[in-house]
Amino acid sequence: MNDSHHQDHADLQYRLAGGGTHSSGDPGTGRLSPTGFAVLSVALGFIMTFGFLNNLVVLLLFCRFKTLRTPVNMLLLNISVSDMLVCMFGTTLSFASSIRGRWLLGRLGCSWYGFINSCFGIVSLISLVILSYDRYSTLTVCNKRGPDYRKPLLAVVGSWFYSLIWTVPPLLGWSSYDIEGAGTSCSVSWKVRTAQSHAYIICLFIFCLGLPMLVMVYCYCRLLCAVKQVGKSRRTAARRREYHILFMVLTTVACYLVCWMPYGVVAMMATFGPPDIISPVASVVPSLLAKSSTVINPLIYILMNKQGTTRHRVQWGHRS
Repeated sequence: MNDSHHQDHADLQYRLAGGGTHSSGDPGTGRLSPTGFAVLSVALGFIMTFGFLNNLVVLLLFCRFKTLRTPVNMLLLNISVSDMLVCMFGTTLSFASSIRGRWLLGRLGCSWYGFINSCFGIVSLISLVILSYDRYSTLTVCNKRGPDYRKPLLAVVGSWFYSLIWTVPPLLGWSSYDIEGAGTSCSVSWKVRTAQSHAYIICLFIFCLGLPMLVMVYCYCRLLCAVKQVGKSRRTAARRREYHILFMVLTTVACYLVCWMPYGVVAMMATFGPPDIISPVASVVPSLLAKSSTVINPLIYILMNKQGTTRHRVQWGHRS
């Protein structure tokens, strides 16, 4: 019957973009103006297009040049794959909804979108944590063995498994995914005022933001101490190569945190602050900033790879 009348007209436009029964505020309040939706559509279109194309370039370079297939780059490639997938299967839905000024795909589409963005975002974060530890172990432990691909491959698989552990539960009833922002995207139900939902969000922030950040801070603090102790005379070409990779990973981590931390702060305020402390309009900018990481990350890889090969004439990410 025409797909159940287009899933009951996408669950009556997912309750007029008000989301589930626990969404606070009245449907339609705090919505963007037509001009605001136009600006949001342009921004999402830019992120969707260039996020996909930039990461596609990284993947093509990886396939084209065998010298780029190094252990470090396996993890960078994992981030590019997750970023490209979120542009294809996540940002496209928000872009289409922003053009129409409302969420188009009902409750099931909202759960899919929230799951996709959360899953791929955590994959990128865990990959950066593993990269941080890799730089720490490479530059502080004397290791003259050849490249080892087994550990990076296990780390890639582990990053996806770890992400699924924390993003599948809302699909099974522990918290949920719901409409957020201006009503054209979905995420974890930050505004649900139940003990169960708060328990999930606390665990999510501890294990998918707090602990990963602590590990990265620890690794880089130890690295900076180690770098200071090494005299310039000992900075051989191989060691400079490792410093170049370290700088690239540090830049990637910094950009990731700049993109995602505002969103994390807004989400925590929405969860534990007074009701409606964050208006839908005010939550749009942090959401866009978080999505922009899919455009920025591949630019860092491409530009710094070009600099590294020009300066050192060595393979990007090749271990000493």
